[in-house]
Amino acid sequence: MILLIPTILSALLLGAHFLRDGQWILVVVWLLLPLLLIPRRRALLRGLQGAFVLGALEWLRTLAMMVQVRWAFDEPWIRLVVILGAVATFTLATAWWLRHWTVNDEPSSDLSQHDTT
Repeated sequence: MILLIPTILSALLLGAHFLRDGQWILVVVWLLLPLLLIPRRRALLRGLQGAFVLGALEWLRTLAMMVQVRWAFDEPWIRLVVILGAVATFTLATAWWLRHWTVNDEPSSDLSQHDTT
């Protein structure tokens, strides 16, 4: 269960990020993505990890854009880099952390145990 905490937190942060821009479809997608852990399938887990890697890249893209704006207006930017850098790192760490999630890719036991002879 402890594995769910960074997954849900990262998804909530990314959902909030897209909510700020009014991108409702991406908000809903990010809020629903942790549900991919329920079936415990390797392909879904890898997809979720990939989504969090893309999420970390989105944080870095946002960081770069915001720093450029701060530079242009000669405003402080170091705290921005620290905060968004930490969020991007946490999101990337969530993708790495999910490698510990147990998967069950074996076929259903009801179908595989019947003898056809």
